Amino acid sequence: MANLEANRWFTEVSDRDGSAFSLRINKKLDEIQSPFQKVEMYETTDFGNLMIIDGCTMVSSRENFFYHEMMSHPALFSHPAPKNVVIIGGGDCGTLREVLKHPDVESVTQIDIDEVVTNMSLKYFPELCESNNDPRATVMFDDGIKFMREAAADSIDVIIVDGTDPVGPGEGLFNHAFYTSCLSALRPGGIMIQQSESPLMHMPLLIEMRDAMRDVGFNDLQTLPFPQPIYPSGLWSSTMARKGEAFSGFREQDADNAKFHTDYYNVGIHKGALATPNFMKRAFEK
Repeated sequence: MANLEANRWFTEVSDRDGSAFSLRINKKLDEIQSPFQKVEMYETTDFGNLMIIDGCTMVSSRENFFYHEMMSHPALFSHPAPKNVVIIGGGDCGTLREVLKHPDVESVTQIDIDEVVTNMSLKYFPELCESNNDPRATVMFDDGIKFMREAAADSIDVIIVDGTDPVGPGEGLFNHAFYTSCLSALRPGGIMIQQSESPLMHMPLLIEMRDAMRDVGFNDLQTLPFPQPIYPSGLWSSTMARKGEAFSGFREQDADNAKFHTDYYNVGIHKGALATPNFMKRAFEK
């Protein structure tokens, strides 16, 4: 639930979490009701442009790097040699941009169900879309669940599930059937990474996700917390699941020697994110 107060603050009220978050705005830039969801754009006073989907904060100019970098680089540097990547969701194209910073990646296919999100990002977040025309990239607007169900077995190195919360269009991305499709499509040693909500606010959902990933046959999991200032609690996470073998570190030297620019991710951040806080350890061990 969201409202725009008389003193020009956009406020997202999260009833499920008993919390609210506000950003001061200059003006509303755009609004489109797609067949799937309502997408709004605002100009804020301090966070740049802001995308709202169905009343929930999604992306701002100022802080999106936390999310996009932690949804891409940990998985890509944990895989020994990622060549082909599939992104489910990711319509703002920020994760696509980060994946394409890796020169050894040969192909990236992004499948988002809602073209309106990408059109809004092209207009108001052009910096996130700067790699959309990379010859290695294919940007599709289709049902990502169906795409994974029909994907050839043992054909993908890394799957990035960059979806919204488990309601509306994103609901089908958090269940056994979808994870089974992903497991089948991954090559041995392949990695799926999915945004896994707030460990502080949404631990039951996080545990449910992890249990479902293990139930369908993923061999090893890593949940990496990271800051996400405009999401409930300011603490978010991504969960990696590996097919056929356990995680055994990541390519530290390659990450340290990477020639591309990042604002958050580095070797130390990756190591720190693997140090699971005690409250998460206790929850996962129950």
